[in-house]
Amino acid sequence: MFRDRPVTTFALVGTLMATALTIPVASPAAAAPAICDNPSDPGEVNTETPWHQRWLAPQRVWPFSTGAGVRVAVVDSGTDSSHPQMAGRVTSGFDALRGASGGDVDCVSHGTAVASIIAAGRQDGVGFHGLAPDVAIVPVRISERNANDGPGAGGDTVTGAVFAQAIRYAVDDGADVINLSVTLYQPDRDVEQAVRYALDKDVVLVAAAGNKHQDGARPDPVPYPAAYDGVIGVGAIDQYGARIRQSQIGPYVDISAPGGAVVAATRLFGHGAYDGTSFAAPMVSATAALVRAAEPNLSAREVTRRILATADPARGDATRGYGSGVVNPYRAVTERLTTGAPVAQPPLPDVPYDAAAQARAERWALFGRLALWIGLGLAAMAVGVAVLATLLPRGRRTRWRPTRPSAPPPTDSDIDEPEEIFFRVPSSMPRG
Repeated sequence: MFRDRPVTTFALVGTLMATALTIPVASPAAAAPAICDNPSDPGEVNTETPWHQRWLAPQRVWPFSTGAGVRVAVVDSGTDSSHPQMAGRVTSGFDALRGASGGDVDCVSHGTAVASIIAAGRQDGVGFHGLAPDVAIVPVRISERNANDGPGAGGDTVTGAVFAQAIRYAVDDGADVINLSVTLYQPDRDVEQAVRYALDKDVVLVAAAGNKHQDGARPDPVPYPAAYDGVIGVGAIDQYGARIRQSQIGPYVDISAPGGAVVAATRLFGHGAYDGTSFAAPMVSATAALVRAAEPNLSAREVTRRILATADPARGDATRGYGSGVVNPYRAVTERLTTGAPVAQPPLPDVPYDAAAQARAERWALFGRLALWIGLGLAAMAVGVAVLATLLPRGRRTRWRPTRPSAPPPTDSDIDEPEEIFFRVPSSMPRG
């Protein structure tokens, strides 16, 4: 758990096989090299681009950093160095179960999947690849079992003392980042001291937040080392941005990352789909490696602050298991933080008074008003001339007399028959 972190919002929900490593009671360590007696199940080659790669878009950050020169220790079930996408990227490492070299053997694929999310190389025809393909993986083997293995499944697991030894080995072997997709559910003094040792050596520690969410029945069990101060605790989201059901909720969740139905390498060959915070943690470890490669002068604490501060908003806040938000490798590498106080900008200078310019502006304003009135006057005159041009010819024709409308011509019905007119001749009138 990393304290003093910013709290934001956002997330995703998961599917498929939940496979976080457990740390119960250890078997005695043996010096003999590890031999995997379980049959190999290499899986199929993934040709499509997985959703978490489309979400994080690591190609955007590769022009600035590919993780070159950074060593990332994967404390897990080992890492199969024979996988085609891991060849040349995995050191021999250390087998803490047997106290000998040989961490590059993996009998359950868990550690190989985790390491491949960080560093798997690109191959033609393969959709899956790692986020920081040029880092060196230091495998430290501490378990041969998965959480879904029953009590009679066999295989060795590790005590807190051996777990602590694995962390110290990774630090002494020059790890810049340590991925801890491993969960203890009780505090352990040896592990806590190993965590403090790594932080004092300026190593970035990233841990899974655990997959035992209780769905509100009771508080989730506290996961270690995610709950230790200075460790980045990582919750898991799915492709819809929601926390996957089993991802735990608590103050130890500092940030979220894709962890539902993510594609990763299996041992020997091929790929599988995985669920759980174990596979969200390497997304953040890869981001830390990218930042450390881009700016090697940053301290582990500064790298942690950068990652948390540049997280994208999630669908929920820290109280719902999202921490500061969803990790964003591009922002973490390209955005800068500062501890300096805000710098006050100088006030804008007063505009100097220019009498000549003011006079010109006033003249132009006057000319504008005059032009408006002149334009209106000319328009009125044009209307008057048009009216006169219409009326003058008619006035001349009528000699300026008022005219009446002419009566319509008579019709036949309007003409009466002529009447006989009789005149009475006066008697005094001489007769002809």
